[in-house]
Amino acid sequence: MKPNNTWFNYLTLKSVNKIIRILTVSDLIILSGYGLISPIFAIYIADSIKGGTVEVIGIASAIYLLSKSLGQIPIATTIDKIKGEKDDFWFLFSGSILFSLIPLLYLIINAPWQLYIIQALYGFADGIVLPSWYAIFTRHIDKDHEGLEWGIYRTLTDLGGAGAASIGGFLAFRFGFSNLFIVISILSFIGTMFLLGIRKNFK
Repeated sequence: MKPNNTWFNYLTLKSVNKIIRILTVSDLIILSGYGLISPIFAIYIADSIKGGTVEVIGIASAIYLLSKSLGQIPIATTIDKIKGEKDDFWFLFSGSILFSLIPLLYLIINAPWQLYIIQALYGFADGIVLPSWYAIFTRHIDKDHEGLEWGIYRTLTDLGGAGAASIGGFLAFRFGFSNLFIVISILSFIGTMFLLGIRKNFK
């Protein structure tokens, strides 16, 4: 049975505009990279951080969310105040670059306080990326296909994350956490470079 052309074209991103396509592919790569470590991050903390207890894991997660939450509103307000979309793009791009560097920082830490600093940076980067990403995606989503294109985006990124989660533990076991973080950084950087494909589309 041949696949439905409409659904097939959307799932392969043929029926969406260039900006939505590139944003989706970029996030698919970046989120899949981070998906390699997400399910086993607590194990990394327990194995690699001196005193990496359950309490440390909880505090680290809280610091990330607090940093992200406090950063999003000021960034979103700034984006809305500046006319045009170039500022949105550069906030998105710079935040994504920071995203790409963060996994490498986990290679050089061994104490909880160091972990907390990185988690704060991680949250700060997320606080930069999310408002700008959502602003661009919202403006350029194809009219009358908003629900479908959001659904396709979530489907593809969730599938990518599921696939990454299934092999993250295997890679960490075979090659170690250090190599896994390097792979995550490379994938995130590749996903970020995809964003350059839409730089000239903004006024």
